[in-house]
Amino acid sequence: MKKILKISILCLIIVIIILFAAFDNRLKIVNYKIETDCISSSVKIALIADLHCCLYGENQSELIDAIDKYKPDAVLLAGDIFDDYYVNDNSHILINNIVQRYKTYYVSGNHEWWSGKMYEHFEYLKNTGVTVLRGDSNYLTVNDNTIVISGIDDPEVNVYDTSYKTYEEQLKTIAVDISSEYYNVLLAHRPENSKQYFAYDFDLVLSGHAHGGQGRIPFVLNGFYAPNQGFFPDLAGGIYDFDNKKMIVSRGLSRENTKLPRIFNRPELVFVSLSNK
Repeated sequence: MKKILKISILCLIIVIIILFAAFDNRLKIVNYKIETDCISSSVKIALIADLHCCLYGENQSELIDAIDKYKPDAVLLAGDIFDDYYVNDNSHILINNIVQRYKTYYVSGNHEWWSGKMYEHFEYLKNTGVTVLRGDSNYLTVNDNTIVISGIDDPEVNVYDTSYKTYEEQLKTIAVDISSEYYNVLLAHRPENSKQYFAYDFDLVLSGHAHGGQGRIPFVLNGFYAPNQGFFPDLAGGIYDFDNKKMIVSRGLSRENTKLPRIFNRPELVFVSLSNK
């Protein structure tokens, strides 16, 4: 009887540990290192995606402290930083802090267009000093290295702003700025359009949107379901190779505002280090 009790207690402990790991929503820092001949010394980028107005410590201290510790040369906001339902105070706190210290770039996400407040967001971002990319490119110089950072709106621009350049037109416009002389980064909210992106010679694409497939089974399944990719998405989260070009898909930062829980899928802040081969 004692043996059965011990086994039962052990099984219960194992179940509790598994459940804790499965529903662990603590912030995770993910680092990627990419080597390239296009730069001579290190360039560091922070990628923030799909915050959806979630809170990370008092006044976003978890995110801000992690970014300050890394000291990136640029912070890239890959869309859905704001939300179509929740108030934007937490997002404003984060942006107001990071833009004071880091060159910050932004592209729109689908939820921001759905909110009906996209142009309010654009105005706020520009007034705070964020570079909004809507079929635009910006030349970032760091330690004698030049990085071309280009960005496009989420495809919902085609629905919600028919007077502006379409998503496809924006992509064609920035393709003109691609140069083999520099390292070329594309910031685009949705990863599932990778074939369209890599029809052009971008060296690195940074995206979000997939929320890490919402749930996963470690070492077995990278994601259960992602928007616009469906079940078992190919691009749920991580780093992917496309003929020697790279795509990094952030699993995003949305947690308390998600309709479904994240399972074995901790919210993540992504850091990308570019260095010479």
